Amino acid sequence: MSLMAPEFRERTDHQVYWMTGQFRERDREDVYRRTIKPRVRFESRLAIVVAAMIFGMFTISDYFYVGQSAAFYALVIMRAIVVGCCLALAMAIGRWGNYSQRLWLHALPLWILATGIILIVPLRPDTLSTQMLAVIVAIMAFYLLIPNLLTVVTGASLYLSVGFLVAVVLATEVSAVVILRITLLLIMANVVGFFALLRVEYLQRKQFALLHEERGHNRQLLREMAHRRSLESQLRRLAEQDALTGLANRGHFMKRAQTLFQRSRVEGIPLSLFMLDVDHFKVINDTWGHSQGDQVLIEIAEACQQSLRPQDIIGRFGGEEFVVALPDTRLDDAKQVAARLQQAIAGLASRSDMSMLALSVTIGIAEMRPGDSDLDALLKRADKALYVGKREGRDRVVVS
Repeated sequence: MSLMAPEFRERTDHQVYWMTGQFRERDREDVYRRTIKPRVRFESRLAIVVAAMIFGMFTISDYFYVGQSAAFYALVIMRAIVVGCCLALAMAIGRWGNYSQRLWLHALPLWILATGIILIVPLRPDTLSTQMLAVIVAIMAFYLLIPNLLTVVTGASLYLSVGFLVAVVLATEVSAVVILRITLLLIMANVVGFFALLRVEYLQRKQFALLHEERGHNRQLLREMAHRRSLESQLRRLAEQDALTGLANRGHFMKRAQTLFQRSRVEGIPLSLFMLDVDHFKVINDTWGHSQGDQVLIEIAEACQQSLRPQDIIGRFGGEEFVVALPDTRLDDAKQVAARLQQAIAGLASRSDMSMLALSVTIGIAEMRPGDSDLDALLKRADKALYVGKREGRDRVVVS
């Protein structure tokens, strides 16, 4: 029972010529032939060499039937020529064989073998029954053992059949009944071989079409998976990043900072935290507009990122407020980092698009203490230090 869906079978049936087993679309047939080219080269070469060797080995039977006679030497020469041509063609097919471009190269060995078989009849007319069996075997070998297209094999097999029948009529004295029996046997052999190879050609192309379609579905599935991963990545960024500055948003910062906090507690390493607020940000918005205020926040975020280490975490807490976690950093070192941030942000005023602004920030710093049970305690101390700095006039660093 076929595992393929009925609609796929109908589609494949429509794509293949029922009399040749080839795809109706020339481009698709060319793709199929290029796909099977390595296998065809190997199998054709092997089959032709074996067929030539078997044809040559029958020289022994020639000697048995005709002895050392002129006919025997003629048979030896003929078989040697056929074998030599077949071996040369087998080598050529192994190197240049291609159904798409050199179909004649694959057809020649069949015609040469067929010619050799036909020539045996006038040279050995008394062995018709043996030759008849050899012709039937050769026809089936043409159809089923030597890889080739159905059209090529059919032409060579009909040439062998008609040529053999003509040789029998001209070189032997057999009755019309025997001729009729030979004709029927040849017709039967060709019909059986034709439809057997037709089925093979059809099934091979149907398998190729199924595999090609499956690969197309797989490529489409991979594209959809990549698109889905891209969407998931975008959603993840939207969920984790601040839309304006690209920094971690409050939720994502808290998640990462909590991990740092727990690791610092377990490993006994220091952890410092900044709360950073842009001074007089409302004045900037009211004077220059919200678009300019947004640009200020973007520039400050970039300046902070450039001044921090890769392992430091910075996030936007909302409005003009930022927060920074500094792993493995003591309070004194954190003060130096804060001073560097202040200088970097103050230096933004030297840029032409920021020259009308006097930018400054107030920073509150806190260091994790042994008694801190969670991150909130550290945040509250840093926030408290920040508001102390704002009450004292802003543009300063205050340590909790």
